[in-house]
Amino acid sequence: MPLRKFSFGALKYFMQRKIGISFLLLVFYTVGTAQQVLPYQVNKEFTGDQGAVVSAHPLASKAGLSMLQQGGNAIDAAIATQLALAVVYPGAGNLGGGGFMLAYLNSGKTISLDYRETAPAKAFKDMFLDKEGNPIKQLSLTGPLASGTPGTVAGLFASMKYATLPFKKLIEPAIELAEKGFAITASQAQSFNSSKDDFKKVNDHAIAFIKNTEWKEGDLLIQNELAQTLKRIRSKGRKGFYNGHTARLIVKEMKKGQGIISLKDLKNYRAKERIAISYPYK
Repeated sequence: MPLRKFSFGALKYFMQRKIGISFLLLVFYTVGTAQQVLPYQVNKEFTGDQGAVVSAHPLASKAGLSMLQQGGNAIDAAIATQLALAVVYPGAGNLGGGGFMLAYLNSGKTISLDYRETAPAKAFKDMFLDKEGNPIKQLSLTGPLASGTPGTVAGLFASMKYATLPFKKLIEPAIELAEKGFAITASQAQSFNSSKDDFKKVNDHAIAFIKNTEWKEGDLLIQNELAQTLKRIRSKGRKGFYNGHTARLIVKEMKKGQGIISLKDLKNYRAKERIAISYPYK
């Protein structure tokens, strides 16, 4: 499935795999300190004296920590971390997927926010079965028909009611990482190299993850299309993803690949606050 002039991160990066949950656990008390590291460098060791940000990639954790250092709270850090993950480690946090946020505030309130992907309105019970009722396995695993209406961006904006910093500040580290690039890990280099043929099958134009030579650890990955997608979200908020140019590009690709996500599906998506299940422990 080719994706033109925009990028979800994981929807593009992992098009051969079913998009998974982006889930983030973040714990902190007050602002900590960290070593100074350039935006594109990976450093797995950060030292904090009163707080911690935990994620699947050190650069994403650094983005979250920077929000704490600027006076933000745990929600600010979680939003910045997830946005950065969409750039540096989209398998753990991406714009094309969805997730949950579970948080306990100083006020004693528990937040349970559900922003998982939802089935498009045109989805039906037997859409992955052949005429004899047998499953067509790949239809539910790869390609546009396997994609649900993405919830990540809606979830981030729904959680903004508990944040303290402006969204434009929270998204800035992600934009910088996409636009200026970051040094990939050995694991990412191996993944890009082994997926090269798959990338070519589903893209009819040049993409960030394909180059003429083999990828190696430390190579700089620049994602200009993803940066532009993030900038539209920065300037137009939720509508910068679910309406307008980005939404039209999503639907264009859906139609080209016989997908069923529509402009109405995108426009109508809403994150939902749930009542968290709780019980006495021991």
